[in-house]
Amino acid sequence: MSESLTNVDASIRHGYAQIGGVRLHYAERGSGGRLVILLHGFPECWYSWRHQLIALGEQYTVVAPDMRGYNLSDKPPRVEDYKLNVVVDDVLGLIRHFGAKDAAVVGHDWGAAIAWSVAENYPEYVWKLVAMQVPPPSVWRANMTLKQAIMSWYMFLFQLPRLPEWMLSARDYALVERTFKKSVARPGTFTDSDIQVYKEALKQPGALTAAINYYRANGLSKFFKVPGRNSHEDNGRKVRVPTLFIYGEKDQAVMPETVRNVGAHIDAPYSEVRIATSAHWVQNEAASEVNAALQSFLASP
Repeated sequence: MSESLTNVDASIRHGYAQIGGVRLHYAERGSGGRLVILLHGFPECWYSWRHQLIALGEQYTVVAPDMRGYNLSDKPPRVEDYKLNVVVDDVLGLIRHFGAKDAAVVGHDWGAAIAWSVAENYPEYVWKLVAMQVPPPSVWRANMTLKQAIMSWYMFLFQLPRLPEWMLSARDYALVERTFKKSVARPGTFTDSDIQVYKEALKQPGALTAAINYYRANGLSKFFKVPGRNSHEDNGRKVRVPTLFIYGEKDQAVMPETVRNVGAHIDAPYSEVRIATSAHWVQNEAASEVNAALQSFLASP
């Protein structure tokens, strides 16, 4: 493990959990408080949550895993190893690994999609839910517009074999670097050293393909209306745990119109925090606002 990945803060500990057939690396801070699990998205790793590990670790046991396929976690070779229900089982296994009966599950991007699924299907494992930027897939599909479909062009690209890997890794992951630098509303959010951490994580053998396999495994029917393909997705389940949705309104990948009426999917106390001056990488771009919202929400009855 490189120095840049380990020495973010001396109070952050690193460990591994054997969850079924996969070994997951995680970063952890705090002990003794209730369990909080932070789920990153594409194309990140545990490092995406470094600000939240510090902010929440005083009151809670906070765990940010490298999701399966990413960075130092195992990278199963099959596309189907990245189906949503399989990754959800990883989260349940992590909760059990830390000896807890439940956790506050916090997710961003793909991590949000996973968090929604955990809460919908296993509410007994979730004492509170926080999702950032990505609404429940059923809400995404209900709000789908042509403009959102065009903004989601990469989801279609990622269904292809090999080409996405070549594009993302070309010229020392130049596209990844440009994405982090140009898709922010607050310039300078990501330093060169931050971006190097993400590059190093993607350079782990098999990691880039595994990350893209999240898109391949779950198909376009998870996010788009595909005739004859969505019926199994619409199970009518609502989230029945207290929920906070955080959204940076300058997101270039998820339009404001696409996150309308998230609260209609929640049959429990629900709140939203909209951050007008943040884009997609909200827990990094607006770390202080996000941390304050998390602390307030997790501490509330």
